Amino acid sequence: MMAFQRKAILITYPVDQAIKEAISLADAAGYEIVDTVTQRQITRSRFGIGRGKAEEVKELVEELRPDVIIFDEVIKPTQMYNLASLCKVEIVDRERLILEIFERRASTTESQIQIKLAQLRYDMARAREKVRLARAGEQPGFYGLGKYEADIYFLDIRKRAAVLKKKLEKEETRRQLHRNQRTRAGLPTVSLAGYTSAGKTTLFNKLTGEAKATDKQIFITLSTFTRAIDLHGDKVLLNDTVGFISKLPAYMIDAFKSTLDELTYASLVLLVIDISEPIEEVARKYDSSLDVINEFKVPATKIIHVLNKVDLTTIEDAFDKAGQLGILDTKRVIPVSAKTGYNINQLKNLIRTVLFEMEKGEDAEVKEERVEKEEQG
Repeated sequence: MMAFQRKAILITYPVDQAIKEAISLADAAGYEIVDTVTQRQITRSRFGIGRGKAEEVKELVEELRPDVIIFDEVIKPTQMYNLASLCKVEIVDRERLILEIFERRASTTESQIQIKLAQLRYDMARAREKVRLARAGEQPGFYGLGKYEADIYFLDIRKRAAVLKKKLEKEETRRQLHRNQRTRAGLPTVSLAGYTSAGKTTLFNKLTGEAKATDKQIFITLSTFTRAIDLHGDKVLLNDTVGFISKLPAYMIDAFKSTLDELTYASLVLLVIDISEPIEEVARKYDSSLDVINEFKVPATKIIHVLNKVDLTTIEDAFDKAGQLGILDTKRVIPVSAKTGYNINQLKNLIRTVLFEMEKGEDAEVKEERVEKEEQG
């Protein structure tokens, strides 16, 4: 039996891929898009969109009776308030939409705490502006509360966020203990990373023999999942991590810091790229993924670029796109199909070779440092 979907009108940019991603986000959050309105600039005016376009949306609302308007951007509380007042319907912006997906998908204690913390930080950023508007008399009430209650609400958010942060720190300590145990066991760790829907979980299943839930919807994985795999005699631990997405605000990355920290501690990172998409889309998602990876200071020497979904294109096309991304020179690029199993054994061999070379390289560096010290002594 299909879950009930709320109806929504989507406001986004007039770009096919932007529309496609926004509809995927809406679907993952449980919304059915009944109409789409596009405009080149959707963050600048009093309503986010122009006055004429806002009136057009108002007419659509009266005709289609949606539950919400989904605004595919981060807009100010004043803009949300103005558009909601005009159209008499709730506004859900891109950040809140992602948070709603996270809330639906959170299954572990850690991910649930992370989501609650991110939601409070979202509310806190808007509470400041709403309190300011209430004080200035520019906004009637504050969800029906007076100015004094608005201040109390803001302080309550801060207290609840502080409590959640302490709980998250405990989870982070527990995760660090697990990392220490793995280090003592001498098992290298390989982390999967990449844009949401790139096929990380399907690849994880293919490499480990697991049957983790996969779906065309985005953000299927919100918490780190670890399994041991055998690389022709050598064991390593493989982590599946939360997917990346463009325009993900810093506070959301921070909320998932303990999960994404696995990238920092990993011996190797497999950056999974959906190479079947148009090059413009591949490049945009690759750049977004690199932004997050760089946030966690993962060096290029630790990355293998996995060109996934070659079953939907050709090997030549995959390598051509990799060349346009400027990653062919790394010699750590491999086309695969997590769905069909194409090149999976070759990927295992590459992981084993790179880990061995890195270990040998580190030993050489230690030896060189020792010789230098002896010469200086």
